[in-house]
Amino acid sequence: MSNIISTKDGRLHIYVRQDKYKGKLKSENWVGRTFYKGKQKVVSSGTTDLEEAKKILEQWYDDLISGKLDVNENSEKDLNNNINLEQAVETSNTNDDQVSNIKQEITKENQLQNTTSSKIPEEKKKKLFNFDLSSLKNLSSLKEKLSFKKDNSENKNNKKDKNNLSKFKKLFSEKISKANVAGEEIAGIDIGEDSIKIAQLSKKENDWILEKISLRLLDKNKTADGVINSKDYVSEELKLGMANAKVSTTNVAISIPVTSAIIRVVTSPLMSDDELQKAIETDSLWENLVQLTDDLNEYSIFHQVISRNNKTNTMEILFVASKLSDVNAYSSIVKKAGLNPVILDVKCFTLKNAFDNSFKIENKANNALLEIGSEDNYLIIVHDNIPIITDIFLRPNEKDLLGQFDGNIQNTDTESVVRRYCMQLKQALSDYESKYSSKINNIKIVSSLGNIEELIPLFKKNLLNTGLQVFDPLNELQIPAYNQEKTNLRNRSIYTSVLGLAYRKLDVFGYYKFVTAVKNINLLPNREALKRQSKLKFLSGFAMKGLVGGIAALYLFLIGFSFFQISSNKGKLANENNILQEFNLVSAEHKKLSKTVSDMQKALKLGGMVNSNQTVSYRALAQITRSVPQRVQFTDLNYNGNNQVIITGLAFSDQDIINFIANLNGKDLIDQASLKAMNVPKGKNDLQSANNKKGFTILCKLKI
Repeated sequence: MSNIISTKDGRLHIYVRQDKYKGKLKSENWVGRTFYKGKQKVVSSGTTDLEEAKKILEQWYDDLISGKLDVNENSEKDLNNNINLEQAVETSNTNDDQVSNIKQEITKENQLQNTTSSKIPEEKKKKLFNFDLSSLKNLSSLKEKLSFKKDNSENKNNKKDKNNLSKFKKLFSEKISKANVAGEEIAGIDIGEDSIKIAQLSKKENDWILEKISLRLLDKNKTADGVINSKDYVSEELKLGMANAKVSTTNVAISIPVTSAIIRVVTSPLMSDDELQKAIETDSLWENLVQLTDDLNEYSIFHQVISRNNKTNTMEILFVASKLSDVNAYSSIVKKAGLNPVILDVKCFTLKNAFDNSFKIENKANNALLEIGSEDNYLIIVHDNIPIITDIFLRPNEKDLLGQFDGNIQNTDTESVVRRYCMQLKQALSDYESKYSSKINNIKIVSSLGNIEELIPLFKKNLLNTGLQVFDPLNELQIPAYNQEKTNLRNRSIYTSVLGLAYRKLDVFGYYKFVTAVKNINLLPNREALKRQSKLKFLSGFAMKGLVGGIAALYLFLIGFSFFQISSNKGKLANENNILQEFNLVSAEHKKLSKTVSDMQKALKLGGMVNSNQTVSYRALAQITRSVPQRVQFTDLNYNGNNQVIITGLAFSDQDIINFIANLNGKDLIDQASLKAMNVPKGKNDLQSANNKKGFTILCKLKI
């Protein structure tokens, strides 16, 4: 690869690509490369002329950023015939020479861009456990291959919306995660070479209660080939231990030895969660950051971002991996016992979890944990969520000497082993103190050795300025009376790992993501499927609780409303007599007004029969009105609209009726007035109720 030419603010790289096919040079021309939407884009200019190639490639870059090429991705695919470097490395049929050449090209490119990249402090590139990150000569160049830089001017508003949504999702996840974690029942199981420890805890307010605990010693003759090679025997003993502890839940958290795990904190270019996930899915991240001896697919990997540094554009990632064969071996032991493994942690982190839950220990940051045993020997320090683990090397015969030491008998060989042990501890403590400018004052010891109390004086002789105490994980637990005998041991630190597992909860909503990485390790390869099942179970139960709660709330509301209505009605019934009296008064007034309205309606009806627009009818009505004697009263007047009026009324005597008829006949507009009918009325009306009144009907014909 020739020199790289950077244009478009360093976002478009132009260089000569030498493509080979079956070891022979196929073509040599200028190509362009950039990152867009999280993916690397490579396109060939089709020419060996640099100036012409720059025009073609810069136009392609402008079209890509503006979105024109997104409309027709097929055209871009036609142009992008040359695969990128990472794809060439991943191709299965690429020969060793090609891979070597490609790696050399990447190294050269990193060296060329070193002048414009941010410099990363060398101490951050050092690997824990003697892991060398010297191959990452330029982290900024690696970031260019894994990620891309977004255009702030175009995506400013979108970023704000995404940030607000991200904050809401984080808050919601944290709240619902706490609810889920609090309600999950899990038993911890620690399987060692010499024993099986089982424990289950419950929490009441801020106090932890040791509900179930069991210690099952193993026959060393039956586990001489190791626990993994004695699955049938160990699983049967595990069943007995579960029965002895009376543990009902089948969900368990287990651990693997530190020697079966790879634990590293690696420094990576700064990426968002989405970019990080894309890099992991393509296997490009771990291949660049972590150098494993075997194929990546043979490992179960857990990772979590510990910190992000925007100033240096880097972030630190906790990387924990274990061989799938070891993970499946430990899982199969508990499965044979009829249990369901939901968490698989590393033993060093289970010790740290138990230590973190010992709230009475002051200045935890100045404390370290040390495991001394016949299996693992290591020192663990956690600084700002970064685990620093130092393996203490002991030969098998030296481990035996530690386990056989008797404090009453002086043993120079054992003292020599302890002296070499402490030399390694001093070196680890010195490295930590010089790097982080922080001093470790106390070391809490966890050991499966029965003679650990006799060994501590030997360690104190060699570590004069450091406090050493056997860690008691049961010190702050509430222990019921039925578990007192099981926990009444001289060395109670043997329960540290199992209690650290018992504190663990299946985190399906990412609660521990907001707390600390070392509390969230889970190396089970099927952990995502377990999370989905647990989410569904939790959400189903959550929905059912919500439904039951809603129904209960509705019933409470109805009951409360009923009581309110009853009280209100009682208050109203107290004024029943007053209301009844008021009703009677209103009713009497209503009748009076109804009678008045009735009379008015009758008058209106009579007036409506006469068309006031006709002069003759008006004058005739006036003459009829003037013809009425004093002792005669109208009850009805019916005008047919032509020349006939029927008058109905009451009179005191027959003579009054005759006088009325005579008066009518004397009018000039009355052609003839005659008595049509006469009767004695029998109504309830006051005008008709007098016995001396007579009803009459007179027919008047008008002169029209």
